[in-house]
Amino acid sequence: MSSSSSLDLKTFYPKEVEIRKIIETKDVIQLHLKSRTRKQCCPKCGQLSDVYHSTYTRKLQDLPILAKRTEVYLKAYRYYCHTEGCDQKVFCETINDFFGTYKRMTGRLEDFIIALATQTSCEGAARICSKLGITVSGDTIIRMFLKRAETIKSPLTDIVGIDDWAYKKRHTYGTIIVDGRTHQPIDLLDGRDGKALKAWLAANKQVKVITRDRANAYATAIQEVLPHAMQVADRFHLYQNLMEAIQQVMSQELPARIRLEDDADYDPSADKTTVSKSSQERILKKTRKPT
Repeated sequence: MSSSSSLDLKTFYPKEVEIRKIIETKDVIQLHLKSRTRKQCCPKCGQLSDVYHSTYTRKLQDLPILAKRTEVYLKAYRYYCHTEGCDQKVFCETINDFFGTYKRMTGRLEDFIIALATQTSCEGAARICSKLGITVSGDTIIRMFLKRAETIKSPLTDIVGIDDWAYKKRHTYGTIIVDGRTHQPIDLLDGRDGKALKAWLAANKQVKVITRDRANAYATAIQEVLPHAMQVADRFHLYQNLMEAIQQVMSQELPARIRLEDDADYDPSADKTTVSKSSQERILKKTRKPT
């Protein structure tokens, strides 16, 4: 194993780029890179193209180096697409996961920010990033989450759980769908009136068992789209139904007031009232064991 007193930044960047110049100031490290690609796939038709159109310079943020803000100035290529019938005549190159179309930061920096926001919050992650020399706002992090959510494919499962959740309590609500086997969220839908749920169920006909709350909108949507699916009340509402049934039986079978032998304040005409607080305290004193 060889040792060196210098840091080779080339090992931290893809082989498709070449470091041309490094400028270091008190707070910023600027890296000027040039693309070395010779061909790219058209994002529209998928055909390879090796015909250059032009070059342009992109500015990207990268992970900090030694607590300094890192700016990447990449000279990238545009390519022609000569495929007949393809509407994309000119397109910009992308390099693996290093940078993508319309991106202002590298893929690994996005991964770091999303991991940080997952453990804290979007606004909290933005404040931490500012201390590290990374310029990003909480709203930008939210958009990054939403963009990545679009690329996640919902797993095919036959058991799901459905419930409502609040974007903003008492104002805006949505519907969450959870995998009944893994207990992991599958999808978030707008609204809780059942319209978005109908569209989701229509695209997931394999669902056979659905746990839900007692909302009529969900019950109606499931009955219309998947009439043969089994609908099961979730655990919370099962307990709630049980407690309501017990309370109803207790109110029918037991009197509202139970007389105790030493209760001097007992009034037969007040059987429909509850035991007063003073009587409860007196009963507790009489039944308490002496120390």
